Amino acid sequence: MSTAFDHAAAAAAALSQRASAPIAAVVLGSGLGDFAEQLTDPQVIPYEEIPHFPSVKVTGHAGQLVIGGLPNGARVAALAGRVHLYEGHPIEHVVHPVRALKLWGVKAILLTNAAGGISAEFMPGDLMRITDHLNLTGINPLSGPNDERLGVRFPDMTYAYDPELAEIINAAAEARGVALQKGVYAGLLGPSYETPAEIKMLYRLGADAVGMSTVGEVIAAHHAGLRVAGISCITNVAAGLSAAKLDHAEVKETAAKSRAAFISLVEETLARITEALHD
Repeated sequence: MSTAFDHAAAAAAALSQRASAPIAAVVLGSGLGDFAEQLTDPQVIPYEEIPHFPSVKVTGHAGQLVIGGLPNGARVAALAGRVHLYEGHPIEHVVHPVRALKLWGVKAILLTNAAGGISAEFMPGDLMRITDHLNLTGINPLSGPNDERLGVRFPDMTYAYDPELAEIINAAAEARGVALQKGVYAGLLGPSYETPAEIKMLYRLGADAVGMSTVGEVIAAHHAGLRVAGISCITNVAAGLSAAKLDHAEVKETAAKSRAAFISLVEETLARITEALHD
């Protein structure tokens, strides 16, 4: 019987036949896929051509791996699209791509998402460096028998968001003149948006932003030994904090308005990560 490790190893082997692994990769959230279009000399691999990669069906997620160059010449990989628990995918499918990236040879991963702002200091269009998270999905990708080939049984999550990469994001934002918030991301199952009462609860728990992705990928990536960082694009004010009705089209529209700042920050961050982690 094949295991999660077997599936990730098969995907990594297939990727190795197509290209060598870059040092850094980025997962692009809802409405943030334009970054992949900026890469030079792109090699595009549809998810359907990578073993065990799930089919992406949510609008704003292309469903392809793009390998290409940054303006400074560094090579990176961009996962344009992800699958979500709310689509009915089992957690091992959701985290399969990050495990495959690790076995392929990637050293660091930048996870991005669209999120609702809970902090009163946040406005739609802000970018937030994720400092920590609350996993409120009710699911952990490490539950069940542990495969030591993927990671240890009880990984310490204190530094799941790598401190060195956090400083790199800060420096990248300063270098590019991008205003950067920071805060705790709460990951919920979805697909319904949160109620005003749930937002009040999340605020009291210490959440600054909320979304429906990322936390499972962070756990699996950290467990596997990847260096992890995260950036949220605050695309709307969370439920009950404004009179506006929440809508996925608004999420994509606001993400598009943040396009220039987001692309600039991610470019500089990945370039600096590549330089820092280069052997």
